[in-house]
Order: sequence, then C-alpha cells, then structure tokens
Amino acid sequence: MKAIAVKPGTTTVHLVEHKEPLVESADEIKLRVLRVGICGTDREEAAGGRCAAPDGHDELVIGHEMFGLVVETGAAVTKVIAGDYAVFTVRRSCGKCPACKMNRADMCYSGDYRERGIWKLDGYQTEFVVDQEQYIVRVPKEIVALGVLTEPLSVAEKAIDESLRVQASRLPDITNAGEWLRGRRCLVTGLGPIGLLAALALRLRDAEVYGVDIVDEISVRPQWLAKIGGKYIDGRNVTPDRMTAVTGPIDLIFEATGVASLAFNLLDILALNGVYVLTGIPTGSRPLNIPGAELIRRLVLNNQVMLGSVNASHDHYLMAVDDLVKAQLRWGDHIADLITHRHDFTDFTAGFKHHGQDEIKVVLEWNK
Repeated sequence: MKAIAVKPGTTTVHLVEHKEPLVESADEIKLRVLRVGICGTDREEAAGGRCAAPDGHDELVIGHEMFGLVVETGAAVTKVIAGDYAVFTVRRSCGKCPACKMNRADMCYSGDYRERGIWKLDGYQTEFVVDQEQYIVRVPKEIVALGVLTEPLSVAEKAIDESLRVQASRLPDITNAGEWLRGRRCLVTGLGPIGLLAALALRLRDAEVYGVDIVDEISVRPQWLAKIGGKYIDGRNVTPDRMTAVTGPIDLIFEATGVASLAFNLLDILALNGVYVLTGIPTGSRPLNIPGAELIRRLVLNNQVMLGSVNASHDHYLMAVDDLVKAQLRWGDHIADLITHRHDFTDFTAGFKHHGQDEIKVVLEWNK
C-alpha cells in the first residue's frame, strides 16, 4: 500500500510502499483511511523540523488528523463494526506513569510517550491503518463531511475543558462548570483551524466570542467566524493596548497563534479572575523582553490563571464528535466550509503549500 513519509531532519517527503497492516489481535481494528488533515505540525515535519521515525527505521509516515472507515475488527471489539466511520487518537502511553496507566497519555509525566505521525510511530497518511480498540472513536455517519476535524477540535476541547475545571475549582459562585461560559466574553487569537474550532466550541456554549487575526475582514476566516456569531478584530488595526475599548474585559483568552510577544501583551485585557489558555507553540529562539514584575503583579492581584494545553484524551475526542454533531444541527453545511482545500494524496506537495488568506483547513483525500 502507498504512504507518505518523511526522513526526519530533512525536507525529503515522498510516496513510499508499505506492507498493508493486518488485524492480528482480538482488540485490533483496521480502518481504510478516507482523508487526513494537514496542519502546522505536518508542515514543520516536512520542512525538516521536529519528528522522529520508529525505532530501527529512518523514515516516518506522517499525518495525525485522520478519518476512516472500519473494514475489519478483532473478535473482542465491541465499540465499532465494519462499515462504521471512525478516527484513531494520536498519542500513545509511556506505559509507566500514573497518567498513562489511566489512559491519559495526553498528561504523561515521563515524556516518553509516542505519537502517530509525529514521534516514533507511523501516522495516518496511508491507505490502511490498524490500532487497538482503546484508541478508536466512532463518528456518526451524519457528520462524515466533518469527521476529519475531530482531532483538531479535540485539542480545543481539552483546552476549554481544562479552563472550566480550573475556574470551577476556585470560583465560589460556579455550581455548574459547563454553564460558566454562557454570556462570558471570550477572545480567540489566531483564526487557523484550532482557533476557529475553539470559537465554534465556545459559541456552542453560548459565549460571546471575539476572534483576532491579521487578515482582511472579507477573507474566508473572518467570514467563517461571523457566520457562527463571532466578531472579528483585525490585529493590524487594533493593537492589544486598545483592544479593551472594543471588547471590554475578557473572561477567557484562547491563544492559538504561537506568537509569544502577542500572548503576553494580551494579558492587558484579561478580566478579574480570568483564565488564559495557550495552545500555540512559538518557533524560533529570539529572546523576548517582558516586564516580569508587572506581569506577576497583575496575575496575583487580579486572581488570573495562565495555563498551557496540548494534545487530548479519548474523552476530548468524544466531546469533539458531540460538538460537531451539534454544530451541524445549528449551522448546517457551513461547518464543512472550514475545509477549504482538498487534494488527492498523489498531489501531496500541493497540500503542504501555504495557500494564503483563502486557506483554513487542507486535507488529503485517500479514498474518494
């Protein structure tokens, strides 16, 4: 079978032939891959950035945002049957820390986890994949068009879920963490797929959502946000020191830019008792000068929380599927418009290119 592989540390990305995987254990499931999303992590790998091949190999099959069709199951599998649509999760346990032993590899203590398509495990840009039942998430056929968005939305779901858990543990008036966002002002910075999916999850919880980016308001990302009830702010025209006049104090900031200087500057608009969750990963090594004393003073005196979040647990994938179903019921076919570029897997080089302001999510099609 065909697969797309990268030689870690190089820009060598090409089609390769791999042996088709077999279901060999009672708890294993085989999927025919239908489509796989491309994100910043994939582009970083293709540019020679961070990734690692499986032990004993010099190439890594890339791709972690997958969606497929169940074609075979082991005798002990109960969660799915042949003909179901599903996704596999990404991170795999270190096998030794308390979190991993509780199937929470997203919170691994040792750092010795592996990730499919990223770190020491082959990924999903291929025709067929096999994995264990504990990593499967069934996707209803009603959202087949959205299934490939499950993994990126799971990342946003985890970040929001963690923020709500933190708030519920410290604010005395919260009796239902799930209700805290209703009517709250939220700011999403960076309107790529993660940012826009975070905006979707926040709007489903009836939050007032602002989105910041540096693209024209008439371009596809701000327009997609507007159709789910979000309000766009052009960061080229409204600087962080002027943003409060536009939005008022913000109860939750969801950072998805990976721009460190912006992340710290936006603390100016965080409300009393506010929470700030970071999901973007900055690149480069240029030093950043920040007023440390003022930053700490503000966090302490305003009872503010700043936390980082990465990856997602199986439960967050389930939350993502639930929210995709709710979003389609509420906004219809508009949600699928988040996928702006589709390429056949044989044209993967076009998929890895940046497509400018008209790009949100790019996917490769494996079995149309």
